[in-house]
Amino acid sequence: MTSFAPGVRIITDSACDLPNDLVEQLGIRIVPLYIRFGDDELVDRDELSTSQFWARCATEEELPSTAAPAPGRFETTIRELAADGATGVVIIGLSGALSATLQSAELGAAAVGDLLPVRVVDSRTVSMGLGSIVVACARAAQDGASIDDVEALARDLVGRCQVWGALDTLENLKKGGRIGGAKAMLASVLSIKPIIEVRNGVVEEGGKQRTRSKAIAFLVDKVRQNVESPGISHLSVLHADCSDVDAFVDQLRTVYDGEILVGDIGAVIGTHAGRGTIGVSYFTV
Repeated sequence: MTSFAPGVRIITDSACDLPNDLVEQLGIRIVPLYIRFGDDELVDRDELSTSQFWARCATEEELPSTAAPAPGRFETTIRELAADGATGVVIIGLSGALSATLQSAELGAAAVGDLLPVRVVDSRTVSMGLGSIVVACARAAQDGASIDDVEALARDLVGRCQVWGALDTLENLKKGGRIGGAKAMLASVLSIKPIIEVRNGVVEEGGKQRTRSKAIAFLVDKVRQNVESPGISHLSVLHADCSDVDAFVDQLRTVYDGEILVGDIGAVIGTHAGRGTIGVSYFTV
């Protein structure tokens, strides 16, 4: 494990969908959720890579399920960071409205409250929305920001983060019980490509398109509209084993001239969103 200079460190969970090289570069620690295929329980990212997850989904008859990590996983990670010289820890987690993971983080943090300052922030979002907040905070921490400043940055970005996605199917969301306001789309699911938005921490209906190409065009146009007003930063693409992701990124480059970070939707979000999901996250200015 790489040793980092004393300072604030960031912990998140495996719903962040961040690339491993970026996680290592920024010293981010990921507490994994569990993925269950029937009676077979696997530790996300440790025992089950994203590619292995999608390969297994193609052969399993039943949809997988997810389970939150125990508080002890967070406690252990905090203690490891303290031993590595951390002066404080900010935990930024998957939306508390969608998972018990944040509650585990809070319990884990409470168990080591006398060791060093720990702050827990509900991202109120998922996937690269969560990942983008984590990256921005990790970079601020590496630049020497205090724990108060890192926490304040996280909470500010939570309020400005938007996530939009185009699904190939609603089956996963329906069976997983995470569909929220998107229930209205079920009656016509066979004839549409559903658009979802993560709003106020939950999955909401964002629109309906007849074809995948129109759904992708909708996402590009959503980015274009927000680039024009109020403006955006930190655009990311999230995708679930999609062969058309490069073409999607190329389309986005026609409306956004900044860096575009691409993240693979992993097992946690993929379990509920399904293969073929493609989307964007960004911060409004």
